[in-house]
Amino acid sequence: MKETTVAEYLTVLTTTDDAEKAKALASSAVEAKVAACAQIDGPITSVYRWNGAVQTDQEWRVLYKTTAERYPELEKHIKQVHDYDTPEIVATPITHGSDAYLTWVSEETQRS
Repeated sequence: MKETTVAEYLTVLTTTDDAEKAKALASSAVEAKVAACAQIDGPITSVYRWNGAVQTDQEWRVLYKTTAERYPELEKHIKQVHDYDTPEIVATPITHGSDAYLTWVSEETQRS
């Protein structure tokens, strides 16, 4: 029988339509200690269906590193500060990582 475990660490992805908005999303989450760090890349091209039509837009991707424990607060934070009606918020488990880095993520996201 295979044992199922829940990942202790996550990467969380969102996108936005402006580089400055991406910086604000990244820095506000790190300042709030709901993410240890956030990386921004872009511009990227996103193709998606919205309101029945296929859209193509330029976006910036923000990738947060956090703990599973802090995920609910990070999700809430993104929803509060994001200007999209339905922001992309996708969490992916980190299944392996260096002990030093993951310890740092834990330390940086501890509640004050």
